[in-house]
Amino acid sequence: MGGTEEREAAVRDPGLQPERTRMAWRRTTLSCAVAVVLAWRQVLLTGEPTATEVVLVALLVLGGLAFLTAAHLRMRALAAPVTAGPPQTMRTRTALLATACTLLLVGLGAAITL
Repeated sequence: MGGTEEREAAVRDPGLQPERTRMAWRRTTLSCAVAVVLAWRQVLLTGEPTATEVVLVALLVLGGLAFLTAAHLRMRALAAPVTAGPPQTMRTRTALLATACTLLLVGLGAAITL
C-alpha cells in the first residue's frame, strides 16, 4: 500500500499556478515593450533626435529583448509536463538577467525623459 501512496504523491497537481506565472511573465514582457515604444515616442516628440537619444533607445530595445529572452527561458522551464514533477526553480543567471534588464530599462527610461 505504501508504494501506491508514494506514486500518487510523485504525480503533482499544479493547479493553475504555472499558467498564472506564465501569464505574469507575458504581462511583464508586454509592459517592457510598451515602455520601449513610449520612450521612442518621447524621443521623437522632442524634435530632431540626437545621437545620444538614439543610442539610449537602441539600448532600451536591447534590454527589452534580453528581458524577453529571460522570460522565455522561465516560461519554457514552467512548461514541463505535469508527470515530470515540480517545475524547476528559476536559475540564478535567469534571475540576474531579468534583474539587470529591469534596472537597465528603468535607468535608460529615466535618462531619456530628462
